[in-house]
Amino acid sequence: MYYRSMDPATGELLAEFPSDSTEATGKKIDELAESFRSWSQTEVSVRAAFIRRVAGLYRDRREELALLTASEIGKPLAQARGEVLLSADIYDYYADNAEAFLAPVPLEHRGGGSAYLTREAIGTLLGIMPWNFPYYQVARFAAPNLVLGNTVLLKHARNCPRQARVIQEIFDEAAAGMTVYLNSFVESKGVEGVLARPEIQGVSLTGSEGAGRAVATLAGTYLKKCLLELGGSDPLIVLPGSDLPTVAAFAAQGRYRNAGQSCVSSKRTLVHTDVWDDFTELFLAEAKTFIPADPKLEETPIGPLATPDGVRELRKLVDEALSAGATLVYEGTTPDGFDGGNFFAPLVLTDVTPRMRAYHEELFGPVAVLYKFSSEEEALEIANGTRFGLGAAVFGDPGEISDSFVRRIEAGMVGVNTTIRTAPELPFGGVKASGIGRELGPVGIDEFANLKLVHDMRSRDCSSDT
Repeated sequence: MYYRSMDPATGELLAEFPSDSTEATGKKIDELAESFRSWSQTEVSVRAAFIRRVAGLYRDRREELALLTASEIGKPLAQARGEVLLSADIYDYYADNAEAFLAPVPLEHRGGGSAYLTREAIGTLLGIMPWNFPYYQVARFAAPNLVLGNTVLLKHARNCPRQARVIQEIFDEAAAGMTVYLNSFVESKGVEGVLARPEIQGVSLTGSEGAGRAVATLAGTYLKKCLLELGGSDPLIVLPGSDLPTVAAFAAQGRYRNAGQSCVSSKRTLVHTDVWDDFTELFLAEAKTFIPADPKLEETPIGPLATPDGVRELRKLVDEALSAGATLVYEGTTPDGFDGGNFFAPLVLTDVTPRMRAYHEELFGPVAVLYKFSSEEEALEIANGTRFGLGAAVFGDPGEISDSFVRRIEAGMVGVNTTIRTAPELPFGGVKASGIGRELGPVGIDEFANLKLVHDMRSRDCSSDT
């Protein structure tokens, strides 16, 4: 079996790498487990300096890394460069805050002595990461855990092996002889064998709902800590009083960026009847600016989908919805000269109803769906009428959006007069079928930490115990 790098714009095979054998994967686990003994006891400042070197190497190699992403998963060059720089910012964030995040936390308590909470590493972790943000997804998992003192075995998606290898190169250069991060081209069927190893103390997966259920089952079987970041069907709610041109731009960018292949993309746009006509006109104008083209060009706003399977599944969902009565309001174009590629014309749909799969499934591609509502209660019913609960956004008059309305949206993240955009200091994660746990921000370092209570009575006057 192979990890294959294909150009999604042309269908050309760029490179292929054999999968790791069970023996090879086992040796990597042994090496990381041995390194953990010393790495976890290394001064925090040393671990922070290592992560800071990683950040610097990302910035130094940003053009190379961006072009690699454009050629391997079809992300437009400018967006790919932005991902590289965001990843560097994440590494810097945990380097900058390592001492503060890992300082003992005093606890108030009744009784003698002192009590405090420490955050300590737990061992070697398995990361299973997707292709859609290949540098960023690794950064938000690896940065806090390496600073904490854990070591990392990383299984990347099988369609971005060249990016997986260059990430390994960066860690190797920054580590200066230390082995704390290793890439593994392990097959999916080999994940159970990895999790069965006692040296592996936890697993983090970003991926589909199905993959999340499979990994969570294995984590439960082998009693391993588990963090899951899964799909989303994020609503963007447009209330009366919104700055409609601004909101239309936000909504289109949120739907079509990275060709709609983002878990936190604004996949459903809910529009109040009072502003429906005006907003729809503005949104369609924005949608028409997303013209698919060669992702290696600087000015390209939207590239191909990453895989042929993604094209087939999205087309099936759209065709089923249209056959069941959905309305195709707009269909864009695909570029000439890329017959072997995975380009998908941007679409806008309306009249998608609960009897269609497109209402319930995550549309992982450049398909916007607009829904009309006439009251806040109806908006909440539509917004919450999904098994997902990752992100959401609500736009309106600042003085009219109530805290109660925001609280009633069932999501792990809500933007008010903004959409959810990743920042190193802001926690990321969802509820319901969108996952378990949080990454990034101060809380991102806790998911795979031993939160150890220390109750120290050494200062107690023992003579008072008689």
